[in-house]
Amino acid sequence: MDWKNQVVLITGGTGSFGKKFTKILLEEKQPKKIIIFSRDELKQHEMQVGGYNDPRLRYFIGDVRDRERLVRAMHGVDIVVHAAALKQVPACEYNPMEAIKTNINGTGNVVEAALDAGVKKVLTVSTDKAVSPANLYGATKLAAEKLTIQSNAYAAGTSTRYSCVRYGNVVGSRGSVVPLFLKQRSSGKITITDDRMTRFWLSLDQGVRFVINCIEQMEGGEVFVPKIPSTKVIDLAKAIAPEAQINVIGIRPGEKLHELMISEDEARNTIELETMFVVQPAEATWFGYSWKDKGKTLPDGFRYSSDNNTEWLDMEGIKKFVAPFEELFKEGKLEG
Repeated sequence: MDWKNQVVLITGGTGSFGKKFTKILLEEKQPKKIIIFSRDELKQHEMQVGGYNDPRLRYFIGDVRDRERLVRAMHGVDIVVHAAALKQVPACEYNPMEAIKTNINGTGNVVEAALDAGVKKVLTVSTDKAVSPANLYGATKLAAEKLTIQSNAYAAGTSTRYSCVRYGNVVGSRGSVVPLFLKQRSSGKITITDDRMTRFWLSLDQGVRFVINCIEQMEGGEVFVPKIPSTKVIDLAKAIAPEAQINVIGIRPGEKLHELMISEDEARNTIELETMFVVQPAEATWFGYSWKDKGKTLPDGFRYSSDNNTEWLDMEGIKKFVAPFEELFKEGKLEG
């Protein structure tokens, strides 16, 4: 795929993912233009003065809840990466209608605006919390996935194609546990909700490169799931603050002990490749089925869960993941 003639729009473009995606795309793929679409003028200003002032960048203030603004922003766009979301679990639980308006209605607006604007590829960024959801955030992301994938039914007579990427916790992203543990370390006490808890982990760089790779390969209808390691949250706490006292405060509402990336039901339609799984559409007559010739099917009863993963980060592996954030924390540049 030749990126040099592509115009790319990213919703939620001022977030951790959006900034890293923009940086890597500009440096390595040289697209014709990248449009940063987000609702916060201050974050857009800070992004610009913080070095993101390349002439190929455009900044669009807008909310994914506003379909007309999305249609305007997508004029002449080839690729849309939909990363805008309300993602803090407690905030979504407390403000359920706001989560629904952004994560579900907003995704509906993105897929419809893309179809109207003749966008070629739309990739929605999802989360492991969308699988068998235990909280509203996960439920809204499940709905967002379904909206994205099923929109291929409307697009079958056009050139527009829709797919999703689903992955686990991004180390050091806004609202993640790594900045929290680094801040708590100075007090000598770290809080975790349950000492049995496990999570999937990947770096921001890995997540961005996986998304770029999936855009290049997508045919429409797939949910792409990377093969990534698991870690025990208590090991993460010990790696960051080995001298600190660990207080177990109890699992929070909507929180799971272990995250699930592919359920047993999805596994029946999933193809395994060397570095990822591809969940094919279950009941569609359109596209997204050629993957069966590129990989292997999964055995009955397979589920890809953070507690039954074959790949785990040991203490040294965790420390390598955390090291860049240690430096940012020391310099006072770590975003919480």
